[in-house]
Amino acid sequence: EVQLVESGGGLVQAGGSLRLSCAASGFTFDDYAIGWFRQAPGKERELVADILGISTIKYADSVKGRFTISRDKAKNTVSLQMNSLKPEDTAVYQCTVLYLGVRYWGQGTQVTVSS
Repeated sequence: EVQLVESGGGLVQAGGSLRLSCAASGFTFDDYAIGWFRQAPGKERELVADILGISTIKYADSVKGRFTISRDKAKNTVSLQMNSLKPEDTAVYQCTVLYLGVRYWGQGTQVTVSS
């Protein structure tokens, strides 16, 4: 079965860093685009970053220059390196894949940035 599992969330002070990982199973991970979304209380869900293949990458304007998405084929994971974190980055972060016409989501990992 298709499964996505996020890890790496936690509590960090403003200006700090976290690295999120999305571990995939049940499909050939490298053949599909993977996206990171986030949703904070009272806000709409937003796309943070996505990666297709090796180097086709897009970022939301709010995170460009601070976040980096990357794929590790050997580990079957997609990571999101988050630097210079701000309180407004506080949200539940989820990874997602569209596989055989079905949208799959991880369980989410909480990122909290204190001021």
